Amino acid sequence: MSVPPRAYLLDALGTLLELEPPAPLLREELRARFGLELSAEEVTRAVRAEIAYYRAHHDEARDRPALARLRADATRALRDALPPGAPELPLAELTEALLASLRFPPYPEVVEVLTRARERGIRLVVVSNWDVSLHDALAAAGLDPLLDGVVTSAELGVAKPDPAIFAHALALAGVSAQEAVHVGDSVEADVAGARAAGIAPLLVVREGAAPDAPPPPGVATIATLRELPGLDP
Repeated sequence: MSVPPRAYLLDALGTLLELEPPAPLLREELRARFGLELSAEEVTRAVRAEIAYYRAHHDEARDRPALARLRADATRALRDALPPGAPELPLAELTEALLASLRFPPYPEVVEVLTRARERGIRLVVVSNWDVSLHDALAAAGLDPLLDGVVTSAELGVAKPDPAIFAHALALAGVSAQEAVHVGDSVEADVAGARAAGIAPLLVVREGAAPDAPPPPGVATIATLRELPGLDP
């Protein structure tokens, strides 16, 4: 892009927010709430079952009642994956334990970078394959006041890489595709989707992470959001 962008479209998980490893946190929650002692491996298997269920169904949670159903069903998947002989834990209390184990802090540079972008008049819209609870995660991370819009696949009914979700984000930002860049950590969802929508992609490859596919030729990569174009004084 020869001129600074007027808008950043931003992926959420892996770009703005990171997921703290939930299995150790859930293991402590199970011990504290239920007196249940499980090995790290046992809890990890259960968490993987919950994540698999969630990924298959998260776009069903387009509103708060649907989110409550998704969380209950995902918790059942977790409970069913606990080892034989584990007590039948009450679903509502187990759901609370699971939610307490899911933490999405912002990456260290995110608040600073988004603040600088706003000071320069750059529009900021999150575009994410997530359920309606993304708004809560962004608010808990302190990012909500810095954003001009949030588009979730669950609420819109369209997921990345479909260009329609990017078109909706552009409309929220009030810019054309040529005036925006899309920033994300997935080649399949972010890079391919942005290109299909006519938006220049930036692939985030953080230290210790690897993209889901090799970056296509000509796609720029950055290790942190501090490298975003248009932020220099």
